[in-house]
Amino acid sequence: MGWSAAVADRKMWAEMKMSPTDLADVSGYTYTYLMNGKAPDGNWTGVFKPGEKIRLRFINGSAMTYFDVRIPGLKMTVVAADGQHVKPVAVDEFRIAVAETYDVIVEPESEQAYTIFAQSMDRTGYSRGTLAVREGLQAPVPAVDPRPIISMSDMGMDHGGMSGMDHGSMAGMDHGDMAGMDHGEMAGTSAPMQSHPASETNNPLVDMQTMTPTPKLSDPGIGLRDNGRRVLTYADLRSTFPDPDGRAPGRTIELHLTGHMEKFAWSFDGIKFSDAEPLRLKYGERLRITLVNDTMMTHTIHLHGMWSDLEAENGNFMVRKHTIDIPPGSKRSYRVTADALGRWHYHCHLLFHMEMGMFREVRVDE
Repeated sequence: MGWSAAVADRKMWAEMKMSPTDLADVSGYTYTYLMNGKAPDGNWTGVFKPGEKIRLRFINGSAMTYFDVRIPGLKMTVVAADGQHVKPVAVDEFRIAVAETYDVIVEPESEQAYTIFAQSMDRTGYSRGTLAVREGLQAPVPAVDPRPIISMSDMGMDHGGMSGMDHGSMAGMDHGDMAGMDHGEMAGTSAPMQSHPASETNNPLVDMQTMTPTPKLSDPGIGLRDNGRRVLTYADLRSTFPDPDGRAPGRTIELHLTGHMEKFAWSFDGIKFSDAEPLRLKYGERLRITLVNDTMMTHTIHLHGMWSDLEAENGNFMVRKHTIDIPPGSKRSYRVTADALGRWHYHCHLLFHMEMGMFREVRVDE
């Protein structure tokens, strides 16, 4: 970067009390990453016969870890997301958020063994297993990719978008202080400024707000862009069926994912679960939920009891899921049919985030 640009970059991150490598709360220094309960050196093995088609169902059953999954030497054809059929899409790699599932078809032919490689998003470790013609075989295990760096544009920060961060301390930054930002990605941005709920203002549980969030449905994600592999994105996912409800949403609920990195506080709209009123839905209604990520971390949001029908940027139905990933700087919408009476969990599926307040009750009443 050069001295002055590097100092400006470090000063900017220090003033925000954030780190551009803060991708995960618990890393491989603490965890051992497992595949079907086995550590990497345990080498879980799935046995196949050459030439047969195999369906692999990947379930992210971890507490806090996003995995980037690939099988070197094999194309994977994604055929289901969260247990619901999608139009087949061939990829080399996919990112799987906590609680998501993907079914893929693979057709191993000549080789005796293939490595199933799932590296953590922060690149501090991996889980791995083997597809092989018999137990005891293994294939080379790839090196973990370099750790990604979060940019300002990753967090939905345009040139004017800094004012919400850390109580306005950065509002006066001039463009000379922005050397660490990816100007190329930000130069042409003309998105309208995002509004925020009043409950976020001067709130000690909120350390930043995104100003120019976008859906980012076709973005492979931090650390997966331009890596030479075909990476699955949400834009690739299309249910094999039309919108199962068919009605236009009767109303929209917008919720902001909020947090404070230093305090490890997490919430919706700056209100943690213990202080929050339930979200009230009317039995049978079709509504839209829009989520805006006001944090620098990615969150995987799960509504119990009802499906989440993800919308494309144009508002059309795309894919039915039960868990929707919301990267930093993103704003995504999905439709919900309130077809299950009672009280339901609605939360970030990162276990510590849920425990620390990013949780709401959803109540479906007659």
